Amino acid sequence: MKLIEAMKQIKDLQRKAEDLRTKVSSASALTTVDTPVYPDQKGKVSEWVQGHSDILKEILRLRTAIQRTNLATQVTIELGEKQVTKSIAEWIHRRRDFAKMEREMWSKLTDRGLKEGMVNTPGGQTVEMKIVRFYDPVERDKNIDLYTSEPSKVDARLEVINAITDLME
Repeated sequence: MKLIEAMKQIKDLQRKAEDLRTKVSSASALTTVDTPVYPDQKGKVSEWVQGHSDILKEILRLRTAIQRTNLATQVTIELGEKQVTKSIAEWIHRRRDFAKMEREMWSKLTDRGLKEGMVNTPGGQTVEMKIVRFYDPVERDKNIDLYTSEPSKVDARLEVINAITDLME
């Protein structure tokens, strides 16, 4: 089974589990004047509860296999003209939040609204005021672009990897 198949199977199993919870909710009790929907309603409810438990066990098995596969499978992605290799799990974390945090940090390197020009000092002299930057604006802009595009590059590469990588049981 491929990674993508396992992820789709989990979604299907979650839908089935939700369906069983709905059935149990509506059929788990009735009044003495109601007619049971099923000849052995108690047995049917028990069957649904057991089926739900079995589905959850399968979801857990698949999720664990996906995690095992994600930790063991190395993927190389080109970022900023460099080949970067990380596990699928690491790329997922980069995609979720770390690329955004990196971009936000580089975006904080600004001139803070400071202006250059001629100013009068308290002593009445006119002096030229310049901004002193403690960063390289070219490097900042390059990294902002890099970290802005990283999530889409990760998505594209993992889409392919998920389709071709066998699930580690």
